[in-house]
Amino acid sequence: MTAVLDPSPLRTLTPPALSDREKEVLRAWVLADSKVGVGRRLYISESTVNTHITRIRAKYAAVGRPAPSKASLLARALQDGIVDITEL
Repeated sequence: MTAVLDPSPLRTLTPPALSDREKEVLRAWVLADSKVGVGRRLYISESTVNTHITRIRAKYAAVGRPAPSKASLLARALQDGIVDITEL
C-alpha cells in the first residue's frame, strides 16, 4: 500500500500588524524568564510589558490566531519569524 498525501493546501497564516516595539517586547518576553526581566532589559516598567503583551494578544486574536498563553505566543513568534528556533 502506498501513502497518499492530503491534497488540501496548507493554511496561510496572516500575521498581525505588530509595531516594531511590540515585536521587540514579544521577542524579549518569549526569550526571557519574566516580565520584570524584560522591563529591566528594555528600560520599561512591568506594567508597560503587560500592556504590550495584552495588545499583542488582541492583535493575534483579531486575525484569527489567538495566543492566550506564553507558549502560544512563542509559537506565533516562531511562525511569523520574530524569533528563530536557534535562539531558544
